[in-house]
Amino acid sequence: MTALTATRRGPIDHLSAEDIELLGKELDAIRQHILDSRGERDAAYIRKVIDAQRKLELTSRGILLFSLFPAAWLVGTAGLGIAKILENMEIGHNVMHGQWDWMRDPKIHSTTWEWDNASPSAQWKHSHNELHHTYTNVIGKDNDLGYGIMRVDEDQKWHPIYLGQPLWNFVNACIFEYGIAAYDLELGKNLHKRRRNNPDFQARLKHALRKIRGQMTKDYVIHPLLSGPSALTTLTANLTANLIRNLWTHSVIMCGHFPEGVQTFSKKSIDGETRGEWYLRQMLGSANISGGPLMHLMTGNLSYQIEHHLFPDLPSNRYQEIAPKVQELFERYGLTYVSGSLPKQVASAWGKVIRLSLPNDLLAKLGKLTKSAKTA
Repeated sequence: MTALTATRRGPIDHLSAEDIELLGKELDAIRQHILDSRGERDAAYIRKVIDAQRKLELTSRGILLFSLFPAAWLVGTAGLGIAKILENMEIGHNVMHGQWDWMRDPKIHSTTWEWDNASPSAQWKHSHNELHHTYTNVIGKDNDLGYGIMRVDEDQKWHPIYLGQPLWNFVNACIFEYGIAAYDLELGKNLHKRRRNNPDFQARLKHALRKIRGQMTKDYVIHPLLSGPSALTTLTANLTANLIRNLWTHSVIMCGHFPEGVQTFSKKSIDGETRGEWYLRQMLGSANISGGPLMHLMTGNLSYQIEHHLFPDLPSNRYQEIAPKVQELFERYGLTYVSGSLPKQVASAWGKVIRLSLPNDLLAKLGKLTKSAKTA
């Protein structure tokens, strides 16, 4: 029995160790069914999305050659922003998870894909696939949890510096692709005098800087220059498209990990963790966004964040099929399936960021005042 079971946190008080292992077996069966049924319709789906994304990006960049005209700027910028979101979310993120490796197509493979993002794919796969998905919501182990710069749990010691976390979370949202590149490098730790000259860190830093330089050259030098008289307006269009992509991506990630009702865990809680307990942690540490097909496509199907965390290597287009089965397990095992509309989840996540920027004693006083006001 691990600390996760032994501490008997509220959401799982009613579950025995046997219940948790049985839950794990039921989830294994769902996963195996999808593995056994992958086929041509799945391959056709990802190829269709990639083809549509590339055509949209090419068309948008063509329109931006005439971005001196306001209508062309607006249409081209919107199209480029959407193309970048599709490339990052539904394509890049999922390809690099290995969701399509079974196709054995070298052009759509986790080992060869390099995405339109500041973070090199190899470094992202390490921080995201190996660390985040292994240690989901474990404070001090999961770098995605608060991006290493925020207080994300009442049990974390408060410091006055956290008063600024709503501001720097917004700044991080605006430059999100660079934030992702930075936290994989663990700059706070590695820029320390004793570590900054470490050969491994220096090699990773140089790799990241090369990738950033290439991205900036493409978006802010080459494409503007190709626009001739429209160079300046194309530059602003590319800046705006990247901002749109960054804000959207940040919001989707926040909705999947930060809303009220999502649990965090201590390092000790995962000592000796079993397969069933790992599954349970993914269920408690994730949240979904409700919506239609367009929402699911634009989020890279991370609107099904719970299903993604349970089965990160399954094709993203199958999460919608899996979701009702997973939700039924939540209900049967007496767990809360945290889900809500995009506005609701964004508001909840930001509310949590603001709430945890304040010390616990102040929060308690505010809570008492709120209760008093309600009963008055």
